Amino acid sequence: MTIDNIALFQGIGAKMDYLGQRQRIIAQNIANTDTPGYEPKDLKPVDFGRVLQSVTDRKNKVSMETTNSGHMPPDKQINTRSDEQDATYETAPAGNAVIMEEQLINANQTVMDYTLLTNVMRKNVGLIQTALGRQR
Repeated sequence: MTIDNIALFQGIGAKMDYLGQRQRIIAQNIANTDTPGYEPKDLKPVDFGRVLQSVTDRKNKVSMETTNSGHMPPDKQINTRSDEQDATYETAPAGNAVIMEEQLINANQTVMDYTLLTNVMRKNVGLIQTALGRQR
C-alpha cells in the first residue's frame, strides 16, 4: 500500500495541483500587466470537500466535527471579500484590467495555501512513520 491509496493524500494532491495551476495563471496576469486590453484570469474555486468525498468510500465518509464549543461549525463560510470588490474593476492606463496589488495578494495566498498543505502532508507522513515504528 502506498500513500496514493489514502484519500487524505489524494485530496491534498488534488489541491496542490490546483494551486500550482492557479500560480501559473497569476504569473501570466502579472506578466501581462502592460498588455493593452488584457483581462486577468483566475481559476474557479473548487469545493475540495466534494473532491475528498469522491475519493473516499461510501462507507468511510470523512467529515469535519466540532469537539469544542469554541470551534466554528463546518458549514459556516467566511467571506473575506465584499460584493463591491467583485463588481468593481480598475482599468490601467494601458487599457487592461490587471491590478498588480490584487495579483500579488492572490499569489501570496496561493503560496501560503501550498505551504500549509505541504506541512499537513509532512505531519501525516510522520504520523504514519511513527505508527509503523520508524523513527526519523
